[in-house]
Amino acid sequence: MKGEEVSEGENMEKNERENMEKTENGGLGTEKTEINGTLELDMKADSNDEPEINYRGWKAMPFIIGNETFEKLGAIGTLANLLIYLTSVFNMKSITAATIINIFNGTTNFGTMIGAFLCDTYFGRYKTLGFATAASFLGLQTIQLTAAIHNLHPPHCAAESATCKGPTVGQMAFLLCGFGLMIIGAGGVRPCNLAFGADQFNPETESGKRGVNSFFNWYCFTYTFAQMVSLTLIVYVQSNVSWTIGLAIPALLMLIACAVFFMGSKIYVKVKATGSPFTSVAQVIAVAIKKRRLKQPDHPWLSLFNYVSPSSINARLPYSDQFRFLDKAAIVTPEDHINPDGSAANPWKLCSMQQVEEVKCVLRVLPIWSAALVYHVAIVQQQTYVVFQAQQSDRRLGNSNFKIPAATYVVFFMLVMTLWIPVYDRILVPCLRRLTGREGGITLLQRMGIGLALSVISMLVSGVVEEHRRTVALTKPTLGIQPRRGAISSMSGMLLVPQLAVAGLAEAFAAIGQTEFYYKQFPENMRSIAGSLFYCALAGSSYLSGLLIVVIHKTTEGSATGNWLAEDLNKGRLDYYYYGIAALGTLNFCYFLVCSRWYKYKEIVSITLEDNGEQKQSDKALV
Repeated sequence: MKGEEVSEGENMEKNERENMEKTENGGLGTEKTEINGTLELDMKADSNDEPEINYRGWKAMPFIIGNETFEKLGAIGTLANLLIYLTSVFNMKSITAATIINIFNGTTNFGTMIGAFLCDTYFGRYKTLGFATAASFLGLQTIQLTAAIHNLHPPHCAAESATCKGPTVGQMAFLLCGFGLMIIGAGGVRPCNLAFGADQFNPETESGKRGVNSFFNWYCFTYTFAQMVSLTLIVYVQSNVSWTIGLAIPALLMLIACAVFFMGSKIYVKVKATGSPFTSVAQVIAVAIKKRRLKQPDHPWLSLFNYVSPSSINARLPYSDQFRFLDKAAIVTPEDHINPDGSAANPWKLCSMQQVEEVKCVLRVLPIWSAALVYHVAIVQQQTYVVFQAQQSDRRLGNSNFKIPAATYVVFFMLVMTLWIPVYDRILVPCLRRLTGREGGITLLQRMGIGLALSVISMLVSGVVEEHRRTVALTKPTLGIQPRRGAISSMSGMLLVPQLAVAGLAEAFAAIGQTEFYYKQFPENMRSIAGSLFYCALAGSSYLSGLLIVVIHKTTEGSATGNWLAEDLNKGRLDYYYYGIAALGTLNFCYFLVCSRWYKYKEIVSITLEDNGEQKQSDKALV
C-alpha cells in the first residue's frame, strides 16, 4: 500500500510538472493523434514526453526492410544491366553508355538532397517514402515498355560490320522519362529509408541504441542480398531469355515493395516535418557575417546567448572551440531584443549557442564527406568498366557452353560484402567491444579509413588483372570474335573476382561506416539530410568518374601508347587508368587521415534533476 501511495504521488507530481511546462511553453506539449489507427508524432512536442511513444522496434522491421529489399531488387534489377541494355538494344557506343550511366547515377544521387529537404520541411519521411516508391514503379514500367514495344527502341544490329542505327529523339525522350521517374523515386527513398527505420527504435534505451546500430548493418545486408539476386537471376533472364520479361520482373518487384510498405502503416512511428533545417543554418551564417567585427568573447561558454527552444528535438550540445568565427552569431549586443520566454526577438540578428553548435556539427562533417567522394570513384569502376572487362574475357562456366552474363560478375562484389557484414556485426564487433570498450568496437572514422585503404588495393589488383587479360588476348589464341567488340581473351573471367572481392570488403567497411557516421553526427532534425549526404558523395563520384573518362579519352586519343579507354579494351590501356585512380586514392587516404585527426565527435549534454530541483549537466560523447 505504501508503495502504491508513493507511485500515485509521483504520478500526480509528474502531471502537475507537465501541465506547468505546457503553460510556460505557450501550451506546447506532446501532440499525438490517431490517423487511420496510426500513431502520429509531432516533432514540436516536448522531448520529456518522448518515452510515451509506442516504439515497435524490430516488429516494424519486416515491413521496412521488406520494402527496402523489394525496392532494391526492382531498382538494381534494372540498373545492374543498363549498360548492356544501352549498348545492345539502343546501339550506343560503350563510352557513350558509360557516360550516360555516370550522369544518371550522379543525378539520381544528387536528387536525394532535394528529396531530403522536401521530406524534412513539408512531408515527413512516411509520406515521402510512399510517394517515391510509387514513382520508382512508374519509372521501371516506362523503361520496360522501351523493350516491349518495338517502336520505342532502334532496330537490332545483326553483325559487327553492319551499320547500326541509333535511337531517335522520340525513343530517347521516352527512355529519359523513365530515368526521370526513377530519379524522383530514388531521391525520396534513399535519404529517408535509413532514418525512417531508425525512427522505430527508442533512442533513450540501451536496447534501442543497439537496435539502431544493428539496423544499419542488417539494412546493408538486405541491400547487398537484393543486389546479388538482381545480378544473377534477373540479369540472366535479361541477357539470355528476354529483355521484355527481364525488365518486367523488376517493375513487378517494385509494385510488391509499395504493397509491403503500406501494409505496416498502422504500427509505424511517423515523425512529422518540422520545417526547413537549412533556415537555422542560414541564420547562423548570416548573423556571424553581420557581427564579424565584434570582439571574440574570452569565455564563450559562459557569455554566449544560450537559449534552447523547448520544442526542439535536437540534443543539447556543449560548446566546442572549432569554427570560433561562428560564435559571434550568439553574442548579445544592446541592439538585440529578448522575448519574455527567453528567445531572440529576431533570429536573423541573434542566434543561440545551440544553433551555432549545430552548424559546427555540419561543417565538421564536410571534409570527411569530400574524402568519401574520391573513395567512391574506385568503387564505381567495379560496376562499369569491370563489365567491359568481363565481356572480353572467357565467361564460360567450366567446360560447359554456359556463359556467365558480364554484368553478373559484380555479384562477387556483393557476395563478399554480404558475407562479411554478419561476421563483423555478430563476431568481430563483440570481440572488439571487449578490447576497446566502445559500443561499435572501433570508431566510425577508423572503420571508414580501413575501407579507403582497401579501395586503393582494389584498384591496384584491377590494374594487374587487366594487364594480364590484355597480354593474354594479344599473345595467345583467342576464343573468337564478339560483335562490336575486340578479340575475346582466353583469360578466365573468374580472375576478375579478386578485385571485386577486395572492393566488396572496402565497401563493407566504408559505406556502412559513412551512413552511420552521417546519421549520428548530424543534428537530429537533419537526419534525412544526413542520409542524402552519402548519396551525394556517390553522385559526386559518378560525375568525377565521368569527367575522368572523358578527359582521359580525349587526352590519350593521339598518344604513343594509344587511347587508354578505347572501344576495344585490347587496343587500350585500361590498366593505366586503374593505376591512376589508385594514385588518386592514395592521396585521398592521406587527406582523410589529416581530417580524422582534426575531427571532434559530436557530444551531447545530458540534463538530470537533482533532489533540490536544480539541473545538473554532464557531457557524453557519441561515437
